[in-house]
Amino acid sequence: MALLEIRNLKTSFFTDNGEVKAVNDISYNLERGKVLGIVGESGSGKSVSAYSILQILASTGQIKDGSSIKFDGQELVGAKENFLKTIRGNKISIIFQDPMTSLNPTYTVGHQLMEAILLHTDRDRKQAKERAVEMLRLVGINEPEKRVNQYPYEFSGGMRQRVGIAMALACEPDVLIADEPTTALDVTIQAQIIELMMDLQKKLGMAIIMITHDLGVIAQICDEVIVMYAGSICEQGTADEIFYNPKHEYTKGLLRSIPTMKTMGQKLKPITGTPIDLLNMPKGCAFAPRCENCMKICLEQKPERIQINDDHQSTCWMAIKEGIDTGELEVSEEGGK
Repeated sequence: MALLEIRNLKTSFFTDNGEVKAVNDISYNLERGKVLGIVGESGSGKSVSAYSILQILASTGQIKDGSSIKFDGQELVGAKENFLKTIRGNKISIIFQDPMTSLNPTYTVGHQLMEAILLHTDRDRKQAKERAVEMLRLVGINEPEKRVNQYPYEFSGGMRQRVGIAMALACEPDVLIADEPTTALDVTIQAQIIELMMDLQKKLGMAIIMITHDLGVIAQICDEVIVMYAGSICEQGTADEIFYNPKHEYTKGLLRSIPTMKTMGQKLKPITGTPIDLLNMPKGCAFAPRCENCMKICLEQKPERIQINDDHQSTCWMAIKEGIDTGELEVSEEGGK
């Protein structure tokens, strides 16, 4: 049984202008000890899907009926708040994407670390402070006995992110959600943070959901990759399948837009257009207005998810066409698989 099972997750925000379907019917499993990457442009639904797991949505957000989020076999959707409090920060923890604002400036770093430890463990205040010092040392902060009494403004951006990681790991969670943990950090600090997370993942044996727009990070650390666009999963598979055998035109566009050794000296090819308006979704494929290989059926009908192989799924009419052309797929009269 998977540690985390997401089935038909739909999360919407109800605004004055209408319903924004931020996450639209996504499903996936997270196995123990594995690293799952979720990648896509801003507004694709990556962070909202993570916040839905912990149910820390804004007041206008709502997980819709029929959605299921099971952690270790226990259903979280519809669970009572007291039960969810035993899960958040304890069994499932999160590193928020902005190290500059995720810490409270009016409390010491030690106070904020101790808060989670006191809430989720049976340690007393003395033991909680010892644990806070231990966690700061674990994430590579020098002089942790001194630093534990300092305020966030006395830390650099990279050190604040390390504190955020320490807070997320203080209770040794089974699942760590890292929501763009290297945002706003320089490349040297980014590399240090990623290396630190992977070292801790191996030591603690936890599962990680890595949310990022950085395909380089995804390629470096993830076992499985989900590509999201317009609130839906457009492609899913192992890291090797996604990077070396992409089957969705959006995934191909993302890969073309990043520099590689082969493209040195060449002009990168960006994805044209802008992300879709979630208040005004098209009839067919959401990526069709930006797709250079768009066909008539792409504009008129949403593609079904097809199984490329045991480790790879895609939702793209071009992938379906390719499968038909090679004799690997059959289609019904309606145009589906």
